[in-house]
Amino acid sequence: MVKPLRGWGKRPPGRARGPNEKGPRVFSVGEVNRAAQEHIESKFTDFWVEGELSEVTHARSGHVYFTLSDEREKARLSGIMFERDLRALRAEMADGERVRVRGNLTLHVQSGRYQIRARMILPAGAGDLAAQFERIRKRLADEGLLDPARKRELPRLPRAVGVVTSLHSAALRDIVRVAHTRAPVRLIVADCQVMGEGSARSIASALQEVQRIPEVDVIILGRGGGSAEELWSFNAERVARAVAESRVPVVCGVGHETDVTIAELVADRRASTPSNAAEIAVPDARVLLGEVAALEARAERAMQKTVDRFRLDLHELERTLADPRRMMGPLRRRVRELEQRLRARDPRVALARDRRRLDELHQRLARAARELVDDARSGLERDTARLGAVAPRIGRERRQRIAKLAAQLDALSPLKVLERGYAIAFDERDRAIKRARDVAVGDAIRLRLHEGTLRARVEEE
Repeated sequence: MVKPLRGWGKRPPGRARGPNEKGPRVFSVGEVNRAAQEHIESKFTDFWVEGELSEVTHARSGHVYFTLSDEREKARLSGIMFERDLRALRAEMADGERVRVRGNLTLHVQSGRYQIRARMILPAGAGDLAAQFERIRKRLADEGLLDPARKRELPRLPRAVGVVTSLHSAALRDIVRVAHTRAPVRLIVADCQVMGEGSARSIASALQEVQRIPEVDVIILGRGGGSAEELWSFNAERVARAVAESRVPVVCGVGHETDVTIAELVADRRASTPSNAAEIAVPDARVLLGEVAALEARAERAMQKTVDRFRLDLHELERTLADPRRMMGPLRRRVRELEQRLRARDPRVALARDRRRLDELHQRLARAARELVDDARSGLERDTARLGAVAPRIGRERRQRIAKLAAQLDALSPLKVLERGYAIAFDERDRAIKRARDVAVGDAIRLRLHEGTLRARVEEE
């Protein structure tokens, strides 16, 4: 039923009604055509119509104009098919051909003429396949198998890619070529029959077989182009359900970009061609390398921050280590006190006792230094273990620094100085002689060596 025009009986726009004016509203031609356009284009959005082609005209723009005739009722319907939709053409566009057209109605307001905008044209005999396609598609859609919410994400780095197609097909060669140009991925091919009697069973069986291999993380299902009849195996309900039940995501690319099969609608990702399916399923190694480089840069920045933090910790540790020269001051004073008390005694006994005391103090100093070094080394080893393999050079720098500190402590030991051939000179009052003018010719002096002491006399300045 045709809906009445909106606003019937109301005052026409732009025209005022007089005080005594009565009667129905008068519409403009444009209003009538726009109302008809709204009704027609909203009601006939997607439908099929069958008829005989006539007045087929190929325009310079690439579009095709035609008339669809009904010989029984002598009815005619104008139509247009745009250039971009001609790729989906499945029938010969010639006068006298009987076809089935899928499209929507449009109305041109200025001319008042309406026409069908064709999106698909099939030979009249192929209409049965189209009807069967719609029945299967609707049944699977009602079960939710076409719901976008059930589509799964593809694996980022598949261990192996299963390929379900004919082993001797051009589609397989395209998939192998594209896959190997993107990344050295492992392909596992499940050979199957892709057209003809028994092909649907063969495809479903191959799908089930290839996904039994544990390493397969994604499956490519595809074949090259062909007629609707040749591609029909991929519209079989058996194949569609095998795709839906796959344990891993399925990328389906059948025929050319304009070909649409039910297997593609059920699959987790639809590809325009088998080559495009390989592009979707196999990651691009160049992109992955770029991501790895970005991660390495982030890791390097994080490591540098860690190194800076440990450098500050090491600086604080160095500040905690006391200056050995300040530590030796009290020890020297203590040694002098002992020497004064034992001056009257046997020098050899006093010297041996002093040596033992000095050795003891040196050992205490060495233990203290080792404890500090060991504590620092333990902390460094813990920190190095946390850094792991990312920052091996941090541990080496800290160990080298601590070893250097230990060597410096050891080098500053008084006994180490005497070991290198130096001696300490004392006057008759056991005061250390620092300047030549502190003694005169003929004065007796005592020299302390690394092992033992000597008594001497000054002969000349």
